[in-house]
Amino acid sequence: MAKIKSIYSCTECGATSPKWQGQCPGCNQWNTLVETVAEKASSNHRFESLAPSAKLQNLSEIEARETERIATSIGEFDRALGGGLVPGGVVLIGGDPGIGKSTLLLQALSHLSVGHKVLYISGEESGEQVALRARRLSLDTRRLQLMAEINLERILATLQAERPEVAVVDSIQTMWSDELSSAPGSVAQVRECSAQLTRLAKQLGITIILVGHVTKEGALAGPRVLEHIVDTVLYFEGDTHSSFRLVRAFKNRFGAVNELGVFAMTDKGLKGVNNPSALFLSQHGQDVAGSCVMVTQEGTRPLLVEIQALVDSAHGNPRRLTVGLDAQRLAMLLAVLHRHAGIVCFDQDVFVNAVGGVKIIEPAADLAVLLSISSSLKNKPLPSKLVVFGEVGLAGEIRPAPRGQERLKEAAKLGFTRALIPEANRPKQGIDGMEVIGVKRVEEAVARIRELE
Repeated sequence: MAKIKSIYSCTECGATSPKWQGQCPGCNQWNTLVETVAEKASSNHRFESLAPSAKLQNLSEIEARETERIATSIGEFDRALGGGLVPGGVVLIGGDPGIGKSTLLLQALSHLSVGHKVLYISGEESGEQVALRARRLSLDTRRLQLMAEINLERILATLQAERPEVAVVDSIQTMWSDELSSAPGSVAQVRECSAQLTRLAKQLGITIILVGHVTKEGALAGPRVLEHIVDTVLYFEGDTHSSFRLVRAFKNRFGAVNELGVFAMTDKGLKGVNNPSALFLSQHGQDVAGSCVMVTQEGTRPLLVEIQALVDSAHGNPRRLTVGLDAQRLAMLLAVLHRHAGIVCFDQDVFVNAVGGVKIIEPAADLAVLLSISSSLKNKPLPSKLVVFGEVGLAGEIRPAPRGQERLKEAAKLGFTRALIPEANRPKQGIDGMEVIGVKRVEEAVARIRELE
């Protein structure tokens, strides 16, 4: 019997190598080559163009129609999608095991089945297991069609015959094609199956939602090309031990990126949270040192998040730890605080945390981090009902944050009466019930806080 020839494929870019090596020759990433079966050349028509002919035409002459989105009846999920599902769009949703991906999609299909034809393709669970979950969640599944299959050709034939409006593939790593001899979950299988499903979705106008596994680092498993093929990429965030889940859009061709949907995990599945700011604000009985409330902008939604800092004497090398914030940026902010405000932390351990498990990636959290560190170091609470936001530069200047007016209105709606913000974000017209203080530099912000104390 002839020996099966194997090659090594990169999980990041898909480049191949005849032998294993530590660094990928294509993208120069380390330890990304995995062994796969070499594929035979096939003379089929899997790679034909979607368009019947490639003729030249002016872009202004192409008629662009605004397609009506399909609402899932789950408000927070629709928000993360940018308003709902787009016919012919392909959505990839990833997250840690057990975080609620299958639960959320089963709930969405149950709601959609009332007025739309839907299909749930399960590659990891049997029909009985999916039925048990639906019964536990008390879902109406009388019009929800289920197919337990992992063979790509059979799935494509079913989609062409049934023509559902929305189909869920759970998960893309379990699918395999007859055209390839490698095992399910390999780079070649994931790339081929996702490409063929995306092609069919565009041809027939079917909305396909793919569930993707993630690696131990939290990134989607499989080749990076998987995220380039699809239209929308959603990630589940949050601790599996917590009852709250965050769904964030990292890519969306039909909506805004960084849109955030907030859910609470209950015994009846995932429920949308109408006022997520309440989740990220601790309920202190009295003012405490090291706590500062900021307004972050997640897509089109302003959220109030509490930043907590703990500064303590270091025993040995000082430690710099963050949860939900960038650790490298913290080191930079401590240097700015020392140079421009005279607050020294080089002999102190500094721990910074964003309450509620939310991840803040925008630089508008800089000023809140600095003030919380200063408050903890001096053991003096910041003024009550104070909200802060602003980006801090290396020269000590405080830069404006986008959508400052919306941030201030959200804070005023939740009862905050003072705001320390960049001078460039100061509104031309006052906001009822709120005192707005504009500052231009870090030392000025620290001085104004001392005056308010």
